[in-house]
Amino acid sequence: MSAAGLKPRMTGGARLGLATLMILFLAACSDTGLGDLKSFVEETKQKKGVVEPLPEFKTAETFRYSATRLRDPFSTWKSEVKTTVATPKVIDGVRPNVNRSKEVLENFPLDTLRMIGTLEFNQQLWGLVKAPDGIIYRVKTNNYLGQNYGKIHHIQEDKLLLTEIVPNGLGGWEERQAVLSVNKVE
Repeated sequence: MSAAGLKPRMTGGARLGLATLMILFLAACSDTGLGDLKSFVEETKQKKGVVEPLPEFKTAETFRYSATRLRDPFSTWKSEVKTTVATPKVIDGVRPNVNRSKEVLENFPLDTLRMIGTLEFNQQLWGLVKAPDGIIYRVKTNNYLGQNYGKIHHIQEDKLLLTEIVPNGLGGWEERQAVLSVNKVE
């Protein structure tokens, strides 16, 4: 046989030594480095926590509702007023004219309208009002604006004075004064 055809063979003792050496290497690598963590957990487990006692709550004073002397909270104010107080007079028969054609600016709440200035044309002072739709409208005395039947009764350089007709909550109507002042153009 030639030397090239020979394979080296390992004896049983060499195999056992190699296996022992491998086990020792693996055992040396098995240290996970968790020793510090384990000691911290053990120390923490031995500590005792302190819980503060719950606060003491004061008991609420009870109230007994006696309906014999007080108003029923579930009845409406309107029905109570009708039964106990005479219906107030409507001031000079104030009521909105619902038969007239509404003007464009009556479609918007008064607080959404912005006066942006005035314009004098043919010796008459006109107000310029910007609506939420972005259009600037020209108004004069006796024009209406806002959703409460507001009628302009005077135009000044910096404001429109108007009178609104609003429900009084008792089935009638009452007049209320309102002002639309000049604001910055946005």
